[in-house]
Amino acid sequence: MTLFAPVASAWNGWPREPDRRTAFPLIADGVPAAVFIDADADSAVRYAADGFAADLERVSGTRAPRITGAAGRLEGAVVIIGVLGRSALIDRLAADGKIDAADLRGEWEAFRQIVVDGPLPGVSRALVIVGADRRGAVFGTYDISERIGVSPWHWFADVPVRRQHNIHVPAGSRRDQPKVRYRGFFINDEAPSLSGWAEKKFGGANAAMYAHVFELLLRLKGNYLWPAMWAPRAFAADDPRSMALADAMGVVIGNSHHEPMLRAHDEWHRNKEDGVTGGAWDYNRNSQNLRSFWRGGIERMMSKGNGRGFESVVTIGMRGDGDEAMGEGTAIPLLERIVADQRAIIADVTGRPASETPQIWALYKEVQDYYDHGMQVPDDVILLFSDDNWGQIRRLPEPGAKRRAGGYGIYYHFDYVGGPRNYKWLNTTQIEKVWQQMDLAYRRDARSMWIVNVGDIKPMEYPLSFFLAMAWDPEAMTPEALAGYPSAWAAAAFGPEHGRAIGEMMTALAKYAARRKPELIDQNSFSLGGITPEGLDGGEFGAMVAQWDALEARMLATRARLGSERLDAYFQLVEFPVLALANLYRLYYGAAWNKLLGSRNDPRANYFADQVETSFRRDGELTRRYHAMNGGKWDGMMAQVHMSYVIWNDPTQQTMPSITRVGGGAVSSRPNFVERRQPDGVLSIEASAFVRARDCRGLGWTKIPHLSRTDGAVIALPQGRPATTLQDGVRLEYDVRVQKAGPARLTLHLAPTLDTTGEGGGRIGVSLDHGPVQTLQIRLEASGGGYDTPDQQRWAAAVSDNVVRLAADFGTIEAGRHSIQVWRLDDNVVLQKLVLSTEASPPTYL
Repeated sequence: MTLFAPVASAWNGWPREPDRRTAFPLIADGVPAAVFIDADADSAVRYAADGFAADLERVSGTRAPRITGAAGRLEGAVVIIGVLGRSALIDRLAADGKIDAADLRGEWEAFRQIVVDGPLPGVSRALVIVGADRRGAVFGTYDISERIGVSPWHWFADVPVRRQHNIHVPAGSRRDQPKVRYRGFFINDEAPSLSGWAEKKFGGANAAMYAHVFELLLRLKGNYLWPAMWAPRAFAADDPRSMALADAMGVVIGNSHHEPMLRAHDEWHRNKEDGVTGGAWDYNRNSQNLRSFWRGGIERMMSKGNGRGFESVVTIGMRGDGDEAMGEGTAIPLLERIVADQRAIIADVTGRPASETPQIWALYKEVQDYYDHGMQVPDDVILLFSDDNWGQIRRLPEPGAKRRAGGYGIYYHFDYVGGPRNYKWLNTTQIEKVWQQMDLAYRRDARSMWIVNVGDIKPMEYPLSFFLAMAWDPEAMTPEALAGYPSAWAAAAFGPEHGRAIGEMMTALAKYAARRKPELIDQNSFSLGGITPEGLDGGEFGAMVAQWDALEARMLATRARLGSERLDAYFQLVEFPVLALANLYRLYYGAAWNKLLGSRNDPRANYFADQVETSFRRDGELTRRYHAMNGGKWDGMMAQVHMSYVIWNDPTQQTMPSITRVGGGAVSSRPNFVERRQPDGVLSIEASAFVRARDCRGLGWTKIPHLSRTDGAVIALPQGRPATTLQDGVRLEYDVRVQKAGPARLTLHLAPTLDTTGEGGGRIGVSLDHGPVQTLQIRLEASGGGYDTPDQQRWAAAVSDNVVRLAADFGTIEAGRHSIQVWRLDDNVVLQKLVLSTEASPPTYL
């Protein structure tokens, strides 16, 4: 049997020339096949069928017939979409032996795509898309859309659809289903960008806006949404059509980690005249009103009619008002009583045991402390662990822990408002980092829910695509698939001829952006080499600017080769973030030189004063260009303030760094720059440059390109395994030549990670020339507020710099050949670089 292309190759469609004698003609000579669904098909199937028919028209240029209910009128080539056990036609085909879909029965969101000859009188051949449930049918349908070249981002990033005259689906059958149950995103921190855009485009965050959000989510094979909730927004209350539309399209709705019982936070501060809302958010003092408030959320969930509810996952538990910590001294018994009372409301309103309504308990920030200290919730509740808001997962189930009926999940962040600094403007998350953390989570049994905070959705298109692709099948996202993802994603958006070049640019863009969040950058962030008699040494700052210059040049060269129909998408997904971040680095690089030269009354400061002013103007021009493109479709979406922060929170407006002019302000010509020289006594070694690797205990050392601020990382796979000992001997070896004798210090650069078992920090061993092993430990404590302890201070520095540095001293060594050994002790320790020094040297960032 010839199978369809595997899911990992979804962007490549099918073989270019399938055997047309057996293949299904989805589009033949510009004419698309008809699309059929049953008259009583679920609304989600109807929406998907309409979307698919529109996709066929986008690709072929010809309207695709949409036929409902009258199977006897079918003829020619037909796409049949339905749910096993809910579609009369699908069940008839199964009963007649025309299709075999028995392996779908009772499964969650599974689908099968089958090419069938002569399924019905008058129908020569059909493509039958069978869902185990309604979303299975939806995902099986949109999977075909993506394979024929309709990007999930066709509306949300203006990715164009290439016209095709003939598309044939190979004969055979293909089955797929997700391995993570709930997969979705959280629209958060949405002011001023998404909120301002939505107001201009739709009149607010209403059902008209959410129709596009829901479609995007489903096309990305996600099923779960936490809607926008910054005051004054409240999803279900602001526009009741939004919740009904979500359910009709097949989207599961929840509320964020601090909004229990399907109530938006802002609803507590509305309708105060009724005497329920607006009082103390305190269960000890105001429990009756809180229960009434929460009951209203569950009653609204059950308002669909006929005793049925809108499909939802209910957040239970309680945090402080407005996503703040609970009051000092909150006791575990009180929180357990809150959960019990909430579940009693759920059971009473639904008329069913609470265990039959999906629920999560979000272990976010201080709530995790209650879990760590023994708080229990019923076994059917999903325990939703969280990262530290900066991409490091805080806690996971112990390896081999007893399985829960509800299972475990992860709440992850691509966007955050809080310390050490808000980061909301552009994507600064590497997909390699996402892969490492979420692969670890999956292997430690966090498989019930993956949800990510994406801020305004745009400009997080790239990491969100990856997150949901991995959530669908984490096992398929191997290191090899990870390495191939950027070019495949870029090929899907811009054509296979540009896939590799644009994929490499997306990888470099994320790597450079992740070095330090742009909101954290200023003129003091990176070191200048200094002023020399021969010229100015740009130092590390200058080297980073040169990398941005080179990336910008590559981006513009590729742009020149694109057709005009792809330029809007290219600007949103590639061009704008490259131009904007390159410009930001030039702005602060100029400010750094202006500050240094101005302090010495050097007139070359004036050249850099001009550079700062030019870059500041350029920033505004780029934003205005984004807002004006495609007839102003995205007006307001890039309104986020992103420079000259003073504290953790946003400034009120864009402010240019201060500059100094010398000698009346006369502008010098461009200063002469000189190359910087590396000290003889400092040796920098990329982690991937090991010469020997010893694998043991079922663990194998694996290079993960680009999981670093410079080159890549090395980790022992599979993740999720217990600690190893020195006797196990799982180690890497590096042969080096030391140029200068002196006291040896070895500094390891590691990706920031947290000890997900709560034991105190991941350990790694180092030795020199096979001598005694020194054990180094990552001691970081995530903090949502103050940094009062050394571990919290180290965490704030680590997430700001995006690196953990651990050092070991080995005494004086001679020049010549030496060998460094790095020993695997704990899981989730990610080696990126080694620096061996035998002389003091100025601190560097990278």
